Amino acid sequence: MRVVMFGFQTWGHRTLEALLASSHDVVAVVTHPPGEGVYEKVWSDSVAELAEANGVEVIVRERPDDDELFDRLTELAPDVIVATNWRTWIPPRIFNLPRQGTLNVHDSLLPTYAGFSPLIWALINDEPEVGVTAHIMDDTLDAGPIVLQRAVPVGPRDTSADLFAKTLALFGPITVDGLAEIESGRTDFTQQDRSRASFFHKRAEEDLRVDWTWSAEELDRLVRAQSAPYPSAFCFHRGKRLEIVAARVSEANYGGTNGRIFYREGDGVAIVAGPEARRGRNRALLVTRVRTADGTELAAHDYFKHMGGYLTSRP
Repeated sequence: MRVVMFGFQTWGHRTLEALLASSHDVVAVVTHPPGEGVYEKVWSDSVAELAEANGVEVIVRERPDDDELFDRLTELAPDVIVATNWRTWIPPRIFNLPRQGTLNVHDSLLPTYAGFSPLIWALINDEPEVGVTAHIMDDTLDAGPIVLQRAVPVGPRDTSADLFAKTLALFGPITVDGLAEIESGRTDFTQQDRSRASFFHKRAEEDLRVDWTWSAEELDRLVRAQSAPYPSAFCFHRGKRLEIVAARVSEANYGGTNGRIFYREGDGVAIVAGPEARRGRNRALLVTRVRTADGTELAAHDYFKHMGGYLTSRP
């Protein structure tokens, strides 16, 4: 089939690699201009460079809503559009233009975790598995009929980077296999159960803030979700920002006031946490590595010279 791909960053790059190695004819690639955001620099493989190296036309757009792009796509007459890690709204006249529609590849097990940062939210929420869904695009974001879906388990100490690596490996194969389903003439794709749908927003600075009333288990997942190469979860110590680089759940229960810098356990320092901390019924967050406001990273034992005092959510 004649394919136009809308894609960006490493997800788009891996998808384009798979399409170029397939039997399909990639006639053009639409991609975003390079960005300066933190997340855009982490997985930054260039779709444009890969396309150009393979003689594929490159069209750069922040938003694909202009007449010039629509006219060019009409001239190209693709059988199908593939969209992967496309960041802005694609209007119906674009995604309905190909005779086979548009196959969107999204990194969650739809209908849950539609929208943004699905893997990070899923890790925070203790989901047992994550995955990738290839679905036909329709008027509602990430809501169209499911062509294929593949899942991978979340390991007990996985970080967001681990989950990105696991799911990234699925993007190329599920795209090519999804196109095979479409090319076969199938139309009986699985309708999404909208009663199970959930839609999440982009992660922002406020979403990294540690709330010591969360359980230690929840805070452990937050730290792993916001681990390198992403911005770390943070709190404040003596009025200065302190990032939690690495942590786990304590072995013992610790009681008292939330945020109390309490006790050395193994290679970490136990910070009182949880909704029933005052009753001594919660584990603590055992902080093992921190980063100070000037960027210095330290083992918890080297930073917390003395026990006592508090970590707080705000200065």
